[in-house]
Amino acid sequence: MSGLQIRNIRSGYDKVDVLHDVSIDVEPGKITCILGANGAGKTTLIRAILGLTPPRAGQVIWDGVDITKEKTHRIVARGIACIPEGRKVFPRMSVEENLILGAYLEKGGAQLRERIDYVYSVFPRLKERSGQLAGTMSGGEQAMVSIGRGLMAAPRLLVIDEPSLGLSPLFVKENFKVIQQINERGITVLLVEQNARQTLAIAHRGYVLTQGRVVAQGSAQELADNDEVRAAYFSKSTGAST
Repeated sequence: MSGLQIRNIRSGYDKVDVLHDVSIDVEPGKITCILGANGAGKTTLIRAILGLTPPRAGQVIWDGVDITKEKTHRIVARGIACIPEGRKVFPRMSVEENLILGAYLEKGGAQLRERIDYVYSVFPRLKERSGQLAGTMSGGEQAMVSIGRGLMAAPRLLVIDEPSLGLSPLFVKENFKVIQQINERGITVLLVEQNARQTLAIAHRGYVLTQGRVVAQGSAQELADNDEVRAAYFSKSTGAST
């Protein structure tokens, strides 16, 4: 199987393990989601994939190649890009300057322009405001800049961490629609979220992390119908984003 395969990884910080024997598959061309509350191990999982917190045990395999011990820049060069939690734009740089930073591995000017135009085709609003300082934009617009910067690396796998965090319901809906459109253009997506309702509406398959362990997995519909998942993420008391 090609795509991303995580096999029995254990990872953490200092002497404390956060992830315990975690295995997931991210199928090419699909949206796979990781659901979990704060402290479930979602961010540690992303860091393990990107080589920022290398696993103590297990393997991370990308397109049949073991990348468990590779440096982050080599992993990015293999076609894996990440859009971090909280957007993290460079506020004193323009929209276009932020986008260009996402293509730091690219040397050719013509291809750089082509990628910028591609991002503008996904986000016409960014083209209209290409010269505006990113720090003066709304939270939803900054999220567009962050996603666009990730697309500038021409990834085959896009890892997106908490895209709904801190956004209004309108921008959350818009961002999830864009993520779905990006996937329809052929980019594989690993979507890491707490907002189960929106996430399962666009995902093909998913996993639920609790205290660093996979406690449920299946198709998006199977997870949406799972009584324990519904109790944790769809109850009136917790809302859609526990």
